[in-house]
Amino acid sequence: MAKKYIVRLSEEERDSLRQVIKKLKGSSQKVRRAQILLKADREGANWTDKQIAAAFECRTKTVENIRRRLVEEGLETTLNGVQRMSPPRPKLLDGEQEAHIIAMRLGEPPSGYANWSLRLLSRKVVELGIVESVSHETIRTTLKKWDDQSPDSVLGNSTNG
Repeated sequence: MAKKYIVRLSEEERDSLRQVIKKLKGSSQKVRRAQILLKADREGANWTDKQIAAAFECRTKTVENIRRRLVEEGLETTLNGVQRMSPPRPKLLDGEQEAHIIAMRLGEPPSGYANWSLRLLSRKVVELGIVESVSHETIRTTLKKWDDQSPDSVLGNSTNG
C-alpha cells in the first residue's frame, strides 16, 4: 500500500531534529518524535513504518500519526504537540477567594486553637460562605503557591528603579 503522508525534510529541519536528539532537548516524547521523523524521511533513512515501530518500540499507528501530523500541521506542532487553550480542570478558587484564604491564614486562629491547620482553614472558609466546599489539599496548594512567591510581588512593591 502506498503511503499517503510522505516525510520530506529539508536539510535545516534534519539539522534541527539532530540537535534535539543530540542534546536531548525537550521531553522524551519530543526526542522520540524527532528520531521517528529522521528515520521516516524519504531523502534520509527512509525506513518503513514497521522498522521504525520496532526500533522505537511503538505501534505502527504512532508512526503513521506522526507522519500525518508533520504533513498537515508542520514540524513544530509535530514535535511539541498542540498547546491547550484551557487547563484540563478549571480552577477551584478565583483570586478573590484565594485572597480571603491567605488573609485568614495570616490572621489570628479561632479561640481554642494555637494556629491554623489546613483542615481548620477549609472548614472555616466553608462556614463563612467564601466557597461552597473545599478540601484541605486545595487550601495547601493555594498557600504553597502564595508562599513560593516573593514577598515584594505579593505586597505589590517593586524593587525595579
